[in-house]
Formats: sequence, C-alpha cells, structure tokens
Amino acid sequence: MSPILYPELAPIALLSSFLLLIPLPWHWRARNVATLSIILWLFIANITYAVDAIIWKDNVALIAKVWCDITTKLIIGINFALPAACLCICVHLEHVASARPGPMFIADKRRRRTFEAILCFGLPVVFMALHYVVQGHRFDVFQGYGCRPSNYFSVPALFIIWIPPLAIATIAMVYSALALRHFLIRRLTFASILNSKSGLTTSRYVRLMLMSTFQMIWSISITIYTLSFTMQHMTLRKWTTWADVHSNFSRIDQYPIMLMPESVARGYYVGWWVIPISSWLFIAFFAFGRDAIEEYKKCGLWVRAQFLRLSPSRYGAPHKKGFVDLANPR
Repeated sequence: MSPILYPELAPIALLSSFLLLIPLPWHWRARNVATLSIILWLFIANITYAVDAIIWKDNVALIAKVWCDITTKLIIGINFALPAACLCICVHLEHVASARPGPMFIADKRRRRTFEAILCFGLPVVFMALHYVVQGHRFDVFQGYGCRPSNYFSVPALFIIWIPPLAIATIAMVYSALALRHFLIRRLTFASILNSKSGLTTSRYVRLMLMSTFQMIWSISITIYTLSFTMQHMTLRKWTTWADVHSNFSRIDQYPIMLMPESVARGYYVGWWVIPISSWLFIAFFAFGRDAIEEYKKCGLWVRAQFLRLSPSRYGAPHKKGFVDLANPR
C-alpha cells in the first residue's frame, strides 16, 4: 500500500460537518429554506469528502461503487445548490429592504419557501440528471480523494456544468448590490423597514448579505479556476454522437497519485478545499453572532439542568426555546 498522503483531509471534513450543525437550530426555527439548504448541502459534501478520504486514503481500489454513483451526482448538485441558495437569500434581502409596499403575509412566505425549495433542491436535481448527457463513463477514483464525477469535456459540458453556476452567482451578486444600495439609502429607517416587512434585525440582515456576497465571490472564483484548470489539462472535444460519447460507459478510471503530474495533483488538492472553506465562510457569519451566543447560553443552561441538576432560574435565565427544544420536542 502507498503511504497516506493527506491525513488531514478526513478530520477537517468531519470537523466542518460538525461546525455546520451549530447554527442549525435557529435557522430551523426561522424556517429559512435557503440557509437550511446551504447547511444540508455542505454537510452532505463534507461527509462525502470525509468518507472518501478514509476509504481511498492510500489506494484507488474499485470498491463502494454504488456509494460513488450516488455521491458523484451529489457533488454535481452541490455546484448548483450553493449559488441557487445564495440567489434566494439575495432576492429576499433585496425585496425586504426595498421601498416596495406591503408586509410579507403567511401566503407570501409559503410562496417564497416553495420558490426557494424549487431553486435549492429541484434545480440541482435537474442538473444532476443533465450531467448524464456529458458523463463519458461511470466515474473516476483518485488516490487520497476518492470518487469524482467524470465529464466529457465539450461545448455541451460548458453549458451544463460550468456556465449555469456562473450565471446564477452573477445574478445573485446583482441582487446583493441592490440590497446593499437599499441599505445605504435607507440606513436611518432601515431597522423599522425590516421589522415591518420580515422581522429581520439589521445585524442578521447584514450577516446574510455579507455571507451571500462572500460565498458568490468565492463560488465565481472557484468555478473560473476549475474551468481554466480543466482547459489546461484537457482538450475541448468535439461532440459526436450519443453512442460515441457514452461508449464503454461502465468504465471506471483510476488515478494513483504517483502517476499524476505535479500540477494536476496540486490542482486537485486546491479543489478539495473548496467545500471546507465554503463551510467555514458560512460558519464565520452565523456561529459567532448574537443569536449564536444566546444559543450557547441556552445549551449551557440545559447541560447544567440535565447533568448537574441545577435549575436555570438560579442563573437568572428564564427558559426560552432553543437548542434543546429540537432535541426534546413536546
């Protein structure tokens, strides 16, 4: 067996998965479909990366094929889900900060959640299915990283894999800029506008806007990087026929690290960090805010009450719904 090349990958992915669960309770209570989808997709991606890094840490063995069939499609879906979720957030922020009249009623909230669910989950599923059009063979296995989707690099692949995420992220950036403009123009009365239309606080609004903006800048940069990396190491192939593109479809290509050029190995290592860094960007904006601090306090009081048998009232903290209400529903 080869030595373990990157022993840090699995622990980092698992840690990122755990940290993503920290802001889950208050986003769940807010029923914010877009932010919940970001947590879910990034959690799935990190778990996938961790399992792959453990199974294929020192080999390219053809095992867990069904796992690879599923996770390679999920990896495709994640490339669309994150920009789509940020677009939903930016559209909502632009709407609530604008001068357009009318509060958000229950029916409007339901329509917004339905719209966000379609974009955050339906759209990725559509592109996961469309990936089959440019899937030249079953999948690839890389030593140290595990299974990854295969792409028949051609003009159709550009319009299925790379251009749509770039377009979605660009539209999200436009809405983010509009939301920032509303914020700067109406900053003196901004808190009352938010409260009347959405119940958002100014602090939460700013965090959502900054998180979406940074995620989109990161997403656009990475998409351009992966496209340029692919164009450097692969020739844009001519689309011939369906039968030709999908011939020998059951083939699984294996890439031991010792046979990979140094530039390719370095590129895959850089690409692996996209998901953990995207997770940390999300965590940075929501794990250290006021909501998070309050949640930590509630969790601490629950631990004291459950394990130390100390009443929360002794610490001057009345019971509020928090993290423990998810674990102990009534």
